[in-house]
Formats: sequence, C-alpha cells, structure tokens
Amino acid sequence: MPSPEDNAKTVARYLELVAQGKADDITELYADDATVEDPVGGGEVHIGREAIRRFYGNLPTDGAQADVVTLRALGHEVAFFWALTVDLGGSKMRIEIISVMTFHDDGKIGSMKAYWGPENATQL
Repeated sequence: MPSPEDNAKTVARYLELVAQGKADDITELYADDATVEDPVGGGEVHIGREAIRRFYGNLPTDGAQADVVTLRALGHEVAFFWALTVDLGGSKMRIEIISVMTFHDDGKIGSMKAYWGPENATQL
C-alpha cells in the first residue's frame, strides 16, 4: 500500500508529464477503471484508461509549465493547488487549478477531479 509520500511523488510525476503533454505516460499513472472529471461540473466524466488517454491527448506537447502552490497528502487522497502555464505562441495563459486525486492500494490513481473555470484563467 502506498504511503501519502508515495502518492505525493505520483502527483509530482503527473504534473511533470502534464507540462510535457505526454498523454500515454500520464495514462499509465491511472488504474484501469479510473475516472477523470476536469473541470468538475464542466462536461463528461472520463472513465477508463482509453477515455483518459484521449482527454490528455489534448494537452500541448511543449511550452507548458506546471507549478504546485500547495499540496496535502493524507491517507489515500491528495489535494493540491497548482497552476498550469501554457505558451500560446505570442502570449501565455495561466490556469489556477485545485485538484483532488484518490489512489488505489497498488499506487495507481483511482480518480482525479479538477476544480477550475474561466475565471481561473489569466492571459499573461
């Protein structure tokens, strides 16, 4: 069973991969039956690795940066406030996000919910 520290390390790896736009590698962090809701209340819940891979396939593959503002890892869950900065070519956009992940006993992500909306995006 993973420790809260192990789960925090998985979150760090997740954010590194998100910044690199590596959808296949991100998907490998998830359990087969995992769910992703991003943003919460903003659309469909992606269920299973194939749906999750398609979702992350929309990430930019270069010019992004993910920075953790604060993180809390307790038991089988991690909540973290972070920012994704994306290079749009002539400008940048920063999205501030609060995410909550749950983890299975094997250390795989069981669910991820991201809380953000248009009011959390800023043109830089």
